[in-house]
Amino acid sequence: MDFITVTGISAIGYHGVFENERLEGQEFICDIELRIDLLAAGQSDDLTQTVNYADIADVVVAEITGPSVALIEALAERIAAEILQRFTLAPSVKVTVHKPHAPIPVEFADVAVTIERTR
Repeated sequence: MDFITVTGISAIGYHGVFENERLEGQEFICDIELRIDLLAAGQSDDLTQTVNYADIADVVVAEITGPSVALIEALAERIAAEILQRFTLAPSVKVTVHKPHAPIPVEFADVAVTIERTR
């Protein structure tokens, strides 16, 4: 299997356990890794034999800016499910959701969850 990776997709979302997170919003950043056989695309130079990177980014932004969830684990699940539904050439996807401004009372660089889902 080959990979398509799109990293650093960011948007403002209204997710979180606390009410102020859902009201004020904050930045969420996602990294996506699709497992996909790219041989046909590489040999044919045909976009229909692969997945358009812009379409991946659009799905992620739509989920980040969509309805609120409490946990980034739930956001990652929604993103993975939508990607697997939309991009049928990919048998699996790895999704990392970063929440760099999580309400943690100590200094930290990032909070992230990573999930991998297979059809």
